[in-house]
Formats: sequence, structure tokens, C-alpha cells
Amino acid sequence: MLQEMTIKNFAIIESLSLTFQEGMTVLTGETGAGKSIIIDALGLLVGGRGSTDFIRHGEERLELQGLFALAEDNFACRNALLENGIDASDNMVVFERSLFRSGKNSCRINGKLVTTVLLRQIGSKLIDIHSQHEHQELMNEEFHLSLLDRFASDKIKPALTKYQTNFKEFQTIVREWQNWTKNERELAQRLDMLRFQQQEIENANLQAGEEDRLLEQKNILANFEKLNENLQGAYTAIQGEPGGLEFIGEAMRQMETAASIHTDYKAVSEAISSSYYMLEDSMSQIRQSLDQLEFQPDELNQIESRLNDLNQLKRKYGKTIEDIIQYEQEISREMEKLTNSESHVGHLETKMATLKTELTKQASALTDIRKKAAATLEKQIKQELNQLYMEKAIFSVRFESNKTELTESGQDNVVFYMSTNPGEPLKPLAKIASGGELSRMMLALKTIFSRHQGITSIIFDEVDTGVSGRVGQAIAEKIYAVSVGSQVLCISHLPQVAAMANHHYYITKKVQNKRTTTSVTILKGDEKVEEISRMIAGIEVTDLTKQHAKEMIQQAEKVKQTY
Repeated sequence: MLQEMTIKNFAIIESLSLTFQEGMTVLTGETGAGKSIIIDALGLLVGGRGSTDFIRHGEERLELQGLFALAEDNFACRNALLENGIDASDNMVVFERSLFRSGKNSCRINGKLVTTVLLRQIGSKLIDIHSQHEHQELMNEEFHLSLLDRFASDKIKPALTKYQTNFKEFQTIVREWQNWTKNERELAQRLDMLRFQQQEIENANLQAGEEDRLLEQKNILANFEKLNENLQGAYTAIQGEPGGLEFIGEAMRQMETAASIHTDYKAVSEAISSSYYMLEDSMSQIRQSLDQLEFQPDELNQIESRLNDLNQLKRKYGKTIEDIIQYEQEISREMEKLTNSESHVGHLETKMATLKTELTKQASALTDIRKKAAATLEKQIKQELNQLYMEKAIFSVRFESNKTELTESGQDNVVFYMSTNPGEPLKPLAKIASGGELSRMMLALKTIFSRHQGITSIIFDEVDTGVSGRVGQAIAEKIYAVSVGSQVLCISHLPQVAAMANHHYYITKKVQNKRTTTSVTILKGDEKVEEISRMIAGIEVTDLTKQHAKEMIQQAEKVKQTY
């Protein structure tokens, strides 16, 4: 539900903040006061196409903000928010959109920058704007099937979910089969290339950890002179004359004598003795290393050559030796598949055929369920049209099943047809031309589908165009029926509609400092009577029209108590 909206620098609106409630809210006012501008701003906020023409003259940008309360059962919106990493754990969704004269566009949902596409995708799950010229899903034949599925979702959804799971598996297998069969020459070339790669890797006789060992050996050989110098220097320092070992040996002997005289020196004596023998052992190891140390230029060349070969392989097949070994295992498996491609393709074809047979059965079952739901929908629409004084109208749900093609939704193509006058042929809903008839037809559909769309905010922008009298009253009651338990915002010129509203906003415009601005006033009591009187009588409001307005409001209250 839309709770609050702020509009800045949009068309003739300089700055406007609105608060909305549940139930039916009507917006009235003189033509050109800005009623439709508010709806246009709301449409732009939830992802409508932007234009710099919307920006108020003399300003550099327009700003729009809207606060929506997220219904607990609006799972479509919740899932879309979750999939895009937008937190709505507090059940609040804030839309923000700015449009700059430079053409730059900024969109945010709960503070996160989003694209206009995502803004529109999520916005369509929160609010549905219907006007005389914008029919959205109901006028778009591509959506008729999904509307039917939503109408009978309790029966259709389980079967459709099962079908779609199998259909995704079927698509995956078809893509794999296409990859295997699209070009035998390509597959043969691929197999030759894999054989070459496998042979090259096998010939390298790779071993895990080999590169680290080679680098260590290379480092030793490349620094032979320095290493020999260090070892020789250490040996001389310990064993030379005089050397460190000789001095420590003398210290050891002196402390042994001191310890024999007084036990307090025993610990120091033992420490020096331990150091002496450790140095003696280290000296022996250094000597052994010096004896074994031998510079071999050929070995260094061999190591560098081997490392170069490894680097060549790494550039082709992986960052490390382990990666290359793993790659060889992968291409071995692929080679096995390619070598046995005929068998593999045959296996895929068998699986495809089995799945297609099952999908065809499931699609046929879906069609049966949908046709039963369509019959129920036709009856309900007929009832709604009767209440709107279109007793002669015929509404039909037509199926065009494609038995050879399976889609994600089954094998059905559904189109809504209608005939508004006796003797006239049924035509697609999108081709109904009469404004008044179209308004009633759309309202009847909205009444039905508002229960199944999961959208709690519905906007009617002058859907009562071309009607009056008893039809106007019927439309007013129907709009109120849609608003029960949800939220409806309605722009209207009909006093019957205004009388039925729970909340009445009066839109005016005035010129201030040579600029036109729009303002909104909430009407109650006598103010509401005055406005409805103006809607009845036009310019001159009399006591009689005021009395008529009061009676209309009283009658509306009686009607509302029946819902």
C-alpha cells in the first residue's frame, strides 16, 4: 500500500507531500489543476518512461519519493527484492527517483541504487496504474495467460510448477544435444585438439611440487660462489687458528674447574659445554657440505630448461602444475565422451523423447485445468458486467493450443475476446474502441483480478470517462468494491464516485509570483458537500445541488455498509 509520496519540481508541481490511507481515495478538481500530473509522477516513480519535459521550468531536476507498506502475502515483490539484495525486513519499501535536465537518471529502492528496469519490475508488483490510455496487463494479450493462471492459482500453480521443473530439465538436455550434434566436423577438430593437449601434458611427465623443488635447486646453483664463501667463512670462524671453537673449549675447561670448586657455577659450565659440542657438530656438518658442494653448470642449464617448459605449459593449461594435472583429467573425460559421441547423443535423444512425452501430458492436463478456470472466469465477468449495465455483453476466453511447441507455460495461447453489442462478433479485448464500454469492461476485469494479482494499490485515472447516470453509480460502487481490503486511488469527474470515497483530495492550481503551482486539500464535511455540488452543477452551486450532494453522500454511506 502507498503510504506517502513527495513530489518536487514535476511539471507545474513545485513541492507536494501526500499521505494516503487504505480504502478508496478520490482526487477531484478543475481540468488542468494537476490531478493526472500526480498519477503521472507516481507512474514515473515506479519505473515509467522518463523525459526532461517533466522537469518544472527553470529547475535542473525533479525528485520523487514514495513509501510503500509491503503486504505479508505479496510474495512476488518480496522474492524480487530478495533476489536483488534489497532488505525489506521491516515491511517497508522506499522508492526514490531523480531526473536531471542533462538526461541523467537516478533510481533507488531502500537506499540501494537500481536500474530503471528493476525499479519498474518491482514497482509493478506494488501498484497497478490503469487509465483510459494505459491498460497494462489486461490490454496486453501476452499477459492474458498469466492472468488466467493467477485467477485459478490454487489449482493451476501446483501443476504448472511441476511442469516448469521438467521443462527446465528438458531445455538443458536440448542445449546439450544441440552442442553435440550441431557440427560433426567441429567435434572431430575438438577431439584432435584435446588429443594433442593430452599428449603434450603426458610427455611432460609432471609431478606435483616439482616446480618448487626445481626453483630451490636453481637458487642453490645460481648462488654457488656466495654459498661456498659463506660456508667456508663459517667453518674458518669456528675451526680456524685461533677459531671460535678453540676459545669456547678453553672457556669450557676453565668453568669445569670453577664448578668443581663451587656448585653455583655448575649451570653455566654445563651451558658452555653444551654450546661447545653443538658447535663441534655444526662444524662437522659444514665440513661435510663443503666436501659435497660442487658447481655443475650443465645441471643449472637443465633446471632452467625444465622450468621454461613448465612455464610454457602453465601459459596454456593452468596457473600451477596441479591445475595442469587437473585439466588433463578433465580433457580425458571429455575425450571419452567425444570418442563415444554416438552413444552419448543417443542417450540424450532417448531422454529428450521421454521428457517430451511427459511434458506433453502435463501440458495437456494444464490446458484442461485452464479451460475449466476460463469457464468460471467468463461467468464471473458476466456477473460483473451485468452489474455495470452491460447485460448484452459477451466475454470469452479463447485458447489457441500449439500441439507441436512446448513453452515454459505449457502449450496454450490465451486471448480475451469480447462483444459489447448484440449481433456484433467477438473481438480481442485490445480492439474495443468505445470509451464508456472499455471503462466498464476494464473495471469488471479489475474487480475480478484485483483479488488474484497480489497488488494492494490500484490507481484508476478517469476510468469513468464516457459514462453518467445509473452507469456512473454502478461504476462508483464497483470501484469501492475493489478498494475493500486494499487501496484504490481514483481520479474522477463523476459526483457518484466522489460520494463513495473514504477520503477526498481536492486538487487546485494557483498563480504565485507569476508561476503556476498545484496544491492539495483534504475535504471533509461541508467542504466535501461543496465540491460534489460543484461536480453536479458545474459553475453555479445552489441550495438544491447542495441538498442533492448531501443525499448522494448519505446514500453512498448506506451502500458502503453492505460491503
